[in-house]
Amino acid sequence: MSTSYKSRIAEFNCSLGEPKISLQKLRKLSFNGIPSEGGIRSQCWKILLNYLPTDQTLWATFLEKQRKLYTQFLKELIIQPGIAKAKLGLSREDVTFEDHPLNTNPDSRWNTYFRDNEVLLQIDKDVRRLYPDMAFFQRPTDYPCRLIMDPENEYETLRKRVEQTTLKAQTVARNRSGVTNVSSPLKTTVCNSPNEYEVLPNGCEAHWEVVERILFIFAKLNPGIAYVQGMNEVVGPIYYTFATDPNDAWKEHAEADTFFCFTNLMSEIKDNFIKSLDDSQCGISYKMESVYSTLKENDLELYLKLQEQNIKPQFFCIPLADAAFISGVSSSRRHPNLGQFVCRPKSF
Repeated sequence: MSTSYKSRIAEFNCSLGEPKISLQKLRKLSFNGIPSEGGIRSQCWKILLNYLPTDQTLWATFLEKQRKLYTQFLKELIIQPGIAKAKLGLSREDVTFEDHPLNTNPDSRWNTYFRDNEVLLQIDKDVRRLYPDMAFFQRPTDYPCRLIMDPENEYETLRKRVEQTTLKAQTVARNRSGVTNVSSPLKTTVCNSPNEYEVLPNGCEAHWEVVERILFIFAKLNPGIAYVQGMNEVVGPIYYTFATDPNDAWKEHAEADTFFCFTNLMSEIKDNFIKSLDDSQCGISYKMESVYSTLKENDLELYLKLQEQNIKPQFFCIPLADAAFISGVSSSRRHPNLGQFVCRPKSF
């Protein structure tokens, strides 16, 4: 570790050690990257993403309130209508004459449950392949959600819900002799590793399952935007940073802290995920065209080459933005891209 880097860490520790943290000073320090040593990056992101107040004397009360609120979200939103345990001699409370799985009423709990499954299946598909080059998200978390994993309560994991929702296709064929054969279709894809999606023992859950829960709760609380592919790439670096904090007191609550930080970040960039705004001035298409115009001003030769080959900005702008945003997620030194975004004076 170089002397200049040690000096930089000391500057961050000095800034974060003040009873009332100067947001302007922290933004300036963070713009060129935040060290990960000692949980500095984790703490800075919580402040810069407008989650933690700058007055440290308020942290204990604020965090207790926010984490209780997230627990309430878990209780209200991660519940399958049919999970209530049937007790001997009693009818199931979730299946009534007025509300049952075949009820098509828009206000039906069951109808809502089946609509939510469509969103959940997309989230599940994306988070399972989140950063495939990193083993982190496939590993078990040290702090599984007690509320969900406790076998004595009436909740279930989203992973189990997906397994129950997804039907396995089989081929039924009858030969001339009248014999019926049932066979499963051959898989056309091969996993990168035989243990890529290995099922963990009871009571354990992988990090990708935590990310799945965060995104599902966000989608439930924000029906106007719900879930759009790409949000998993946004929440991934935040959760990774919080879940690898060397301070166990922070690491234990990585899920709740990530949810609120992600929600604050999405309030800034949500227009990029709303399809109806794509062609407006705040939409993603307009912003990509702006990148194209900037490219024309700064590198006319490359711009003309792209025009000649009819390469639209959406073919390279979004992949480049994703790569810039997530680059260095496993870096031990810094993650400047998200830091640069939240360090802008006009952010939050």
